[in-house]
Amino acid sequence: MKKALVLGASGGMGYAIVNELSNRGIKVVAFARNKQKLDRLFKADPNVVIHPGNVFNHIELEQATRDVDVIFQAINIPYAEWETNLIPLNEQVISAVKNVSAKIAVVDNIYAYGKSNGERITETTPKNPHTKKGKLRLDMERLYKNSDVPYLIVHFPDFYGPHAENAQLNYTIRQIIANKNAQFIGKQHIRREHIYTPDGAKAIVELALREDSYGQNWNIPAYDVISGEELIKMIRGITGYTKKVSTVTKNMLRFVGIFDKQMREFVEMQYLAEEPVVLSGEKYEKHIGPIPKTAYKEGLKETIQSYI
Repeated sequence: MKKALVLGASGGMGYAIVNELSNRGIKVVAFARNKQKLDRLFKADPNVVIHPGNVFNHIELEQATRDVDVIFQAINIPYAEWETNLIPLNEQVISAVKNVSAKIAVVDNIYAYGKSNGERITETTPKNPHTKKGKLRLDMERLYKNSDVPYLIVHFPDFYGPHAENAQLNYTIRQIIANKNAQFIGKQHIRREHIYTPDGAKAIVELALREDSYGQNWNIPAYDVISGEELIKMIRGITGYTKKVSTVTKNMLRFVGIFDKQMREFVEMQYLAEEPVVLSGEKYEKHIGPIPKTAYKEGLKETIQSYI
């Protein structure tokens, strides 16, 4: 891979993928709508070409794909737009991949798996989504599998990390950094996964560099499962924060959702905060090697530092 395109380069995982590619000496086109944000994140990096644009604009997308070997699809659109825009967006991306005969590495979540049976989820676990968003993600996966483009799809748990602004854990961290009364989304005693975005980026880039990784799904787990209580204790130790951290419940999200469509869309996914889906990384470890894993305390320190 000599040159790559990262769609959604200003998002949490997109930002981490751009940095990982650059660190490996690979030229990167960083594509996102907001030029000012792209400049702020990547202007100092000689390996990165900043390319502001709209993925739905065929000409802007075509210009960004010139001479690239691999396209990383890391665009994250608001929940409220999924029903109308998720499939058309990925159809646009597939068309662009075909035009330049490139490969594609897709950043995906765990929604398509549906509820867990309590065991760690492998790539062979049947996907039985019970939510609207899970069904849409499964439709998106089928779109790539039926497209005849060289693809790989990587499933990640919830993100946290520098510039992962839409991540639930980052939401709590931002409030703590501002010394506000912070909130944690979901029951604080439940142990679940949060993957540090630079770890996820290392894994997906390593997969994208290997010819035999394509045509497959890959699950990348986090460092370990951890409770909200444990995370908050670590964050307090790093920041000295002493105020109460309250819990955002499903009912609270329902109430706020009366006035805020985006928050209303969060409600159906809150089963993940009560019945966590935990990924197995056995396939990656067998075929690629050790999964990149940063201890939570170190990842939290780096994330907090990115806000200071």
